[in-house]
Amino acid sequence: MKRFLAFSSILLASAYLANAQEERPDHRLRSAADVFREVMATPDKGIPRGLFERAQCVVIVPGMKKAAFVVGGDYGKGYAVCRNSRGGWGDPDPIALSGGNFGLQLGINSTDVIMLVMNEKGLNHLLADKFSLGGDAGVAAGPVGRETAADTDLSLRAEILSWSRTHGLFAGVALDGTVIAHDRGETEKLYGREYTSRELIRGQAPPPPPAAAVLTHELDQYGPRK
Repeated sequence: MKRFLAFSSILLASAYLANAQEERPDHRLRSAADVFREVMATPDKGIPRGLFERAQCVVIVPGMKKAAFVVGGDYGKGYAVCRNSRGGWGDPDPIALSGGNFGLQLGINSTDVIMLVMNEKGLNHLLADKFSLGGDAGVAAGPVGRETAADTDLSLRAEILSWSRTHGLFAGVALDGTVIAHDRGETEKLYGREYTSRELIRGQAPPPPPAAAVLTHELDQYGPRK
């Protein structure tokens, strides 16, 4: 009986994660824009404005799923958007986050994840199409709701800063072990054919469809770069 319940739980978790992956790109772009707007609208608990102004790229993954049915796993889809040569925001690069863990917890959680890529070294990891946080790239929990000199220190030292929001609670989180990979399938859906992360981030692909404007518009509201 215990084996049957465990097997059923794993099947349920797999089905849940599979359904989460089927969300249309235009819906996911809107979800990403909503997450970013809601976080930035609460400056006392959100991302410090000074850090965002210094960031080279932002990664937003709305509703990253963590299923912990005997064997746990994380999976999420979102977008990396980097500044272009004019200081504005370029084309969204579809990405997937994945990771794994083992435990005996039961349940499924949905978490919004936001990361800031703070320097050229972090940007180069994004251009490579796939890398791991804490392995290939250094990642640190981002500070919340403060505008102090410490923000500048973090922006100079960290490659990537990360935050998460679960059940309305927004906090810095270190995502060591998480893998970020360019999502070829989502790129084809969004752009009509495959492009690499480098082509999208460097502006070497055709303009994205109008659906992408909802996200870049939100980023532009907070976009001035220092």
